[in-house]
Amino acid sequence: MVVPLIVFVFSMLTYLALTVGSGQILFWSIGEIIFGIVFSLITTLIVARLLDLTGLRPGFAWLNPVRWAIFFVFAAGPFLFNMVKANLEVASMVITRRIRPGIVKVHSGLRTEFATSMLANSITLTPGTLSVDTDKGGNLYVHMLYVEKKQLTADDVCSGFHKWIKRVAE
Repeated sequence: MVVPLIVFVFSMLTYLALTVGSGQILFWSIGEIIFGIVFSLITTLIVARLLDLTGLRPGFAWLNPVRWAIFFVFAAGPFLFNMVKANLEVASMVITRRIRPGIVKVHSGLRTEFATSMLANSITLTPGTLSVDTDKGGNLYVHMLYVEKKQLTADDVCSGFHKWIKRVAE
């Protein structure tokens, strides 16, 4: 019951923030407030259904501001840095025609499916890499444009993303 309430309040506050100044009652019109309530209820029902389908059970841990701060530091720091670095490496590979593609198996050490999914998305967003598959053992299969050796560690492939994601998602 807590999660739908949080989703409703977050949706309503987001809607009100986006429509501020549209009316007479504390910056909103009656129609805007009613539409915001209806919109937030629909959003809450959709999110509740998606959570049921995926089996995710978010709790109060996601309301922890320290987790959000770590996530924003990760997104603005290591992730952005590695994204720029990967763009330059891919450009260099294309210019020099130094491409040796391959698929590598990496054990991330992450325990939850959500954390593994977050890592897979971070890898896929980085140019030159693509998350192809996962298995039940927590292994991630990643296609890379240049594979130097057969055995790569999680640090070689993930650029330390798995350590940050472990702090945020587990």
